[in-house]
Amino acid sequence: MTSSQLLLEGVELMLMGMGAVYFFLALLVLAIRLMARLIERFVPAAPLRAATAPLPVKLAGHQPEADVLAAIQSAIHQHRARRG
Repeated sequence: MTSSQLLLEGVELMLMGMGAVYFFLALLVLAIRLMARLIERFVPAAPLRAATAPLPVKLAGHQPEADVLAAIQSAIHQHRARRG
């Protein structure tokens, strides 16, 4: 076989492979959409849960506790020491 024939066979195989992958992905998308529609039809929607009370918001001027501040400073120091 000549190099041009080998090149043409390679291109042909590439196009067939890409076509097969594209076909499979399109089939996968269709299957997922079909399953979503079936689930919507046969499974009732879950009732919404009652909203819980929001967590209290800390004031902007509030300082963190001393042990929390020490832990943050220690973590920053270790991070900077590792980076060099």
